[in-house]
Amino acid sequence: MTRKVLLFILLGLWWLQPDNVWAQQTCCSRFVAFSTDKEFVKAHETPLPYQYTGAAGKAITFITLDGKKANAFLIKSAQESDKFLFIFHEWWGLNDYVKNEAAWYAQSLKDVNVMAIDLYDGNIAATREEAAAYMQTVKPERAQKIIEGAMAYAGKKAKIVTLGWCFGGTWSLQAALQLGKKAKGCVMYYGMPETDTQKLKKLHCSVLGFFAAQDQWITPAVVHEFEAKMDSVGKKYKTKIYEADHAFANPSNPHYNKVFTDECRKQSVAYITSKLKNLLEKNPQKAKAKKAAKSNTATM
Repeated sequence: MTRKVLLFILLGLWWLQPDNVWAQQTCCSRFVAFSTDKEFVKAHETPLPYQYTGAAGKAITFITLDGKKANAFLIKSAQESDKFLFIFHEWWGLNDYVKNEAAWYAQSLKDVNVMAIDLYDGNIAATREEAAAYMQTVKPERAQKIIEGAMAYAGKKAKIVTLGWCFGGTWSLQAALQLGKKAKGCVMYYGMPETDTQKLKKLHCSVLGFFAAQDQWITPAVVHEFEAKMDSVGKKYKTKIYEADHAFANPSNPHYNKVFTDECRKQSVAYITSKLKNLLEKNPQKAKAKKAAKSNTATM
């Protein structure tokens, strides 16, 4: 056996070791790794002071399966509804900008409960350095427990669409994977896409993704790889790459692109509405009962 062959064998064995971080990296850990990139940190403008003063919504807590408390901001639908939009915050945390976005979606969607989920366990960053530090502390296991707790809070009959920006865009897709058949749709803004086809095979919904051509991290090449992986497992998606930079639609970005943001919002509302409407008709028994009720009303 030559020395070169032996070297390749040893490198292969090293690569497969459980503690090899590169071999074990997930899309979440790859995104979190950006927090050590000075240019990525600089690309996020410090939010301007803002306080949410809307009447809609309230802070809630719920218990996760590991017995710990988790937080969210909930705006309940005016009418009783099993439809939910789970919102995942950007790297600043569940701040008042995110609450305002939750209120906007609640107003636009009408019959959908909107829950902005806190993956930072109460921490809200005021500086870039704090945001980077908080993002680094998020363990996938804990985030998954929080999502499980939110699912339990929503109830067994809940039909859910997920949405998030940046760090939250990554978790929007991860949550959709975790939700299984409860997931009816996923909206992600320039988050790290999942590229593990074994995981994507288990996705039960389509994905609407917004990305930026000038993004140095979630690059167009990353997006195209995601598209190819989705195609390979027969999953539906729609992506659009805007001539903008990373965080162009972040609610707390002082230099966000309003034109692109408004367009994304419009597409998001149309997508969410289409995925959550007529859910009754997908249940034949309920549809039959509804048809019979209409017939009885017509003959009275």
